[in-house]
Amino acid sequence: GPTGVGKTEIARRLARLAGSPFIKVEATKFTEVGYVGRDVESIIRDLMEIGVNLVRQEEEAAVRIKAEVSAEERLLDLLLPTKPLESAGIDYIGPESQAADSTREKLRQLWRAGKLDDRLVEVEVSAGGGVQVMGVPGMEGMEMQMQDMFSKVFPKKKKTKKVAVRNAYDILIQSECERLIDMDKVHETARERVQESGIVFLDEIDKICGANSSGKADVSREGVQRDLLPIVEGSTVNTKYGMVRSDHILFIAAGAFHMSKPSDLVPELQGRFPLRVELAALTKEDFYRILTEPQNALTVQYKALLGTEKIEVVYTDEALLEIARFAQKINEETENIGARRLYTIMEKIVSDLSFDAPDMD
Repeated sequence: GPTGVGKTEIARRLARLAGSPFIKVEATKFTEVGYVGRDVESIIRDLMEIGVNLVRQEEEAAVRIKAEVSAEERLLDLLLPTKPLESAGIDYIGPESQAADSTREKLRQLWRAGKLDDRLVEVEVSAGGGVQVMGVPGMEGMEMQMQDMFSKVFPKKKKTKKVAVRNAYDILIQSECERLIDMDKVHETARERVQESGIVFLDEIDKICGANSSGKADVSREGVQRDLLPIVEGSTVNTKYGMVRSDHILFIAAGAFHMSKPSDLVPELQGRFPLRVELAALTKEDFYRILTEPQNALTVQYKALLGTEKIEVVYTDEALLEIARFAQKINEETENIGARRLYTIMEKIVSDLSFDAPDMD
């Protein structure tokens, strides 16, 4: 379908509804194996990284409450250091112990009221940095192995850092989440999810059609198509989280096909995308719905933007219909850029108001 009709958005919404790892890649970024450019196997590696981050976020949400409780206790330990006897593991019950407990509770109330936010405490943080391996494009596999080797030779170091209490709390929550989450389980779950329900969206697939008159195989066109064949059909890709099979990963290819047609793709690749759907260009009615129905429609965004300058914007139904009509008309008379045309029109309408807004009373 033409540009701006929602091809990418359909795939992204589908992935969000299914809770699946989703990656959008431009087919033009890749070249045939052996040439400078990205290797098509890096698609699966990037998808695996996205899958790990997705599962990790879910696990963090599950242990968040427990992590917040532990982080609060650790923060109070930093604000009120323990006595020598307690730090040595010896229980001591007496007036001093009871006074310390009372002080701790007072500090807890002050912290929750936000009165200690600016106090400085020392926390242990990762030194960061480490050895970064700058890989050559197309050799992501070697880069991955080198990075893994250096991380074992040079383990991450810790350092103490003085930070405000409000920042220390966030650091401690992150530290507690890392302690509570089993990363081996995260990697295994992510690998299963990527293999069973991962979605790869190959955009601009029409740009790698080998419709050149010279008859020579272009390394960034027909070569890429042939490299995509085993990945789409089902193969095993080596990642730093283990071997990932692409047999059940859903591949969606999309393109405007202005200068070419789907039959220009190599026959083997055509056969691996059995379902073909053509999206029609957007109409005036579609533009009107785009402006009114979504929760974060353009009209709502511009209303919020100008609201920061104490300006209230009200859209009449007639105005929105006129904007939709103009969008369709301009798309028909010039380049058809679909729903992206609405950005241009809305910006043109409010540009003077946006410029003068700070000086208005």
